[in-house]
Amino acid sequence: MTGVPFRQFVLKVHSRCNLACDYCYVYEMADQSWRDQPLRMSQATVNRTAERIAEHVRTHRLPSVAVVLHGGEPLLAGAGFLTDLVLRMRDTVPARVDVSMQTNGLLLTERRLAALAASGVRIGVSLDGDARSTDRHRRFADGRGSHQHVDRALRLLGREEFKESFGGILCTVDLEHDPLTGYEALLAYAPPAIDFLLPHGTWSNPPPARGAGSRGTPYADWLLAVFDRWYERQETWVRMFGEIVQSVLGGTPAVEGLGLRPSTVAVVDTDGAIKQLDTLAAAHPGAADLGLNVVDAAFDDALSHPLTRLRQGGIESLAATCRRCAVVRTCGGGLFTHRYHPATGFANPSVYCPDLLRLVTVIRDRVAADMAPAARRGFNQQGFDQRGSIQ
Repeated sequence: MTGVPFRQFVLKVHSRCNLACDYCYVYEMADQSWRDQPLRMSQATVNRTAERIAEHVRTHRLPSVAVVLHGGEPLLAGAGFLTDLVLRMRDTVPARVDVSMQTNGLLLTERRLAALAASGVRIGVSLDGDARSTDRHRRFADGRGSHQHVDRALRLLGREEFKESFGGILCTVDLEHDPLTGYEALLAYAPPAIDFLLPHGTWSNPPPARGAGSRGTPYADWLLAVFDRWYERQETWVRMFGEIVQSVLGGTPAVEGLGLRPSTVAVVDTDGAIKQLDTLAAAHPGAADLGLNVVDAAFDDALSHPLTRLRQGGIESLAATCRRCAVVRTCGGGLFTHRYHPATGFANPSVYCPDLLRLVTVIRDRVAADMAPAARRGFNQQGFDQRGSIQ
């Protein structure tokens, strides 16, 4: 049997969104196949997906799997549909099923949140810092900003009865706005975790300020400003920074886009198609397609696909430049999507290569400098706890 079994299943439960974010990889980039998808995943597709996940769990004797409710905007599917889906998954899959949802928060009312919380769904919300930064990109189709609506949702999640359901905040880096102002705006909601996301782009469609051949490091500089603040105070867990620090201390990064751990993420689209990372929509039309559907294909069929083997290939699947790099075991070549060039496919360093090199190097050197006196006191990796605090 080929490949490392999938452990995270991203279900695209609804194919449309109630925002028109200008950087969205689903609606604004190369692959426009969302236009041909059914609006909502059918009950038959939900049932078949649950059976396929159960089959995968039994084949590989997995003790647990993660299911991520995604879209579009998953709450457009309806809270009742989502809670029924969670029940179906847990009734069908012979393993622990951890369920989370990534939402823009616009439809997150107290009643819906209570229903999702009762079903054990952890909820992540997308917000790009303060009102100015968020409303610059995360807008309604008529141009209105969304910040005040997301603010309401995050205040709901911050209430005592819902804190266990609060998964964290996802923030896309915006070079036009001050990093510390944005970070402090996010901290005001007391999130248990913050994920910073680099804007999706490729060598043929680079992100802002990352033109071909540019050796500048604007994204690293932005992130390092936040890192300095986070490292000194650590008011919350910032996943990117924590994973890099763990890697510096000898661990293995456990998030997509860092490190050399094989990717174990599979995506099921609204029509039941089994796909690779949905962010591949930023690369070219059909980039995520495997030609498989849960109706007549197992997840093991996806494991044997050449694209899956490439994503799980570790250091041998990287470009020669990456294999020679001093920080490759932490950087991992960057997110698979960001390596794409139409002439050479994914056999390239990340379009963010200069930024990743500087980010990892500066964090590595900062931690090493702090660890030198700690080592003399007999410090070991266990001194860095799961929230990233040096004890």
